[in-house]
Amino acid sequence: MPASVSKKTAGLSVRAYIGDAKTLLAFDMPKAKTKNLVGFTIKVQPEGQTPYYLHNTLTFASPELHAQDTKQPPGSSLNAPFQKFRWLHVPGSIHQGLQPFMGMYTYTVTPRYVDAKQSMQPLDAKLSVSVKVPVQPFELDGLQLGFTRGYVQSQGFLNHFGPKALIRPNDKELLFDTSQISGSNAAGEQYTFEEEYSWLGFTARQRVMDLLDEVLADGKLTVDVFAYDLNEPTVIESLIALAKVGRVRVILDDAALHHDKAMSKPEDQFETLFTKAKKSGSAIKRGHFKRFAHDKVFVVRKVADSTATKVLCGSTNFSVTGMYVNSNHVLVFDDANVAGEYAKVFDAAWDDDVSGPAFIKSPLSGQIFDFKLSRKITGDISFAPHSPQVANSVLDEIATRIAQEGKNPQGKASVLFAVMEMDNGTSPVYTSLSTLHKNQKIFSYGISDNPSGIALYEPGKSTGVLVTGKPSSTILPPPFNQVRSVGLGHQIHHKFVVCAFNDDNPTVYCGSSNLALGGEQANGDNLICLRGEEVATVFALEAIALVDHFLFLDRYAKKKGQKEPLKSAAPAAKDAAAKAVKWSLRTTGEWAEAYFDSSDLKFVDRQLFA
Repeated sequence: MPASVSKKTAGLSVRAYIGDAKTLLAFDMPKAKTKNLVGFTIKVQPEGQTPYYLHNTLTFASPELHAQDTKQPPGSSLNAPFQKFRWLHVPGSIHQGLQPFMGMYTYTVTPRYVDAKQSMQPLDAKLSVSVKVPVQPFELDGLQLGFTRGYVQSQGFLNHFGPKALIRPNDKELLFDTSQISGSNAAGEQYTFEEEYSWLGFTARQRVMDLLDEVLADGKLTVDVFAYDLNEPTVIESLIALAKVGRVRVILDDAALHHDKAMSKPEDQFETLFTKAKKSGSAIKRGHFKRFAHDKVFVVRKVADSTATKVLCGSTNFSVTGMYVNSNHVLVFDDANVAGEYAKVFDAAWDDDVSGPAFIKSPLSGQIFDFKLSRKITGDISFAPHSPQVANSVLDEIATRIAQEGKNPQGKASVLFAVMEMDNGTSPVYTSLSTLHKNQKIFSYGISDNPSGIALYEPGKSTGVLVTGKPSSTILPPPFNQVRSVGLGHQIHHKFVVCAFNDDNPTVYCGSSNLALGGEQANGDNLICLRGEEVATVFALEAIALVDHFLFLDRYAKKKGQKEPLKSAAPAAKDAAAKAVKWSLRTTGEWAEAYFDSSDLKFVDRQLFA
């Protein structure tokens, strides 16, 4: 499976980047072809399924003056083309409901033009370009990836679940029936927590549940668990079921966030349930190294000889927030060597009662574990906590790799990232990422819940973008619906950095580490480096999706003294309001000029992706 597929004609080229159950479509054309261009129509054909056109929230101010197919909704890109040179498609956002088709997809992209009267002409199929790619959970050479969809702050979430959707029942019970009704959407359609969780948890949830189901179904397997936050009901039910048959060991964080004398925390409640249920072979230990037992890991082993066969790791906590609100990732290594190294770490922590000082003295803390899954995927892993010297060395390597991108030719260098916090703690990585957007030699596109400052796109400038995943209350212009806030919790819980995703030496840093010196010296964590174009592309698409989304929300963050808009309005009222603020599609090719202005970030964007 390549990282991307492309096709080109004299008037249009289309490149489709393959992500984790998503596709980034990037377009290019000679500048002369942009005269009278009013966007791109995108038709989607899932193999063996009903085709559809991707949806655009924006429409023409006067649709009746343009070629329109009345059988399609006004927002169909057949009627309202996209005025961008790339578009990300995630199945299930608008079409196909909560369980979208996974498999081969054909995307047909057609440039759309207006005549001398600025009226869009009917679609001309002779101008179309089609590409065919797999749209499915990412798996390659013994590595599976998974990502939460999250996006409770999105139009897609509102469309499916409405503005008042519950993330968990109000009674706050640790265990609850996820098949119970959670709520209803604007159309009056009811949905369950299970349906909501499946959509929000997306492929990350699928990876977690698949692994637990595999162990439950095979009496010859057992699982060792590192957990930090732990309150997801289906995960807990699976772990309790394994405890009853003596096939699970758990190391669970007991820092103040997760433990008190009254045993009232969700993790304490889990410990009580686990202890009552466990049979010989199952056991639980609480601990926090020097500060937190911050790993989120399942190690699958054979009962017969304790040989490790598979490991799940990443940034995703096994909690309702971690799997359904936060933006997170998981990795599953179906590789005995990698799994074996995680098993050594678990055994060392278990034998030393989750002691930070003891682990730091072990070879596991001071060494970097190198692995090679195939010629397409290599990498290394470090396991914290570390000594100060090792912690500095590990993070300096990432900062150095980021700096190397500045030496690449302009138009080739890129750093894309999603890092939970960047202004809380000391880190050479934070320092590098916080100022990266100022370097015009690098295409930088990043997001953090707590950046030291934000840098939005400015027309005519090629400086990078740095946004926050937690904008203050947004006031979106019509025709967009207002979105909810994540409150005091995190939106961005990822900790990944991607360098040169489509150039030489594509590299990803990811895992549970917060990429800060304090955490690397005090927390139980794992920091993974992956090298390979396919895997780097997958992480790059996640960064692009997040930055694009929150770049829009950040631009409309509520300003002091600004009044809240009406929470909802009828479609006709929203259309009228959109016209009033002139928030509609352009009827000339002027919108495309920035993509051919060498001083503009959109020019760099078009060159890099298309």
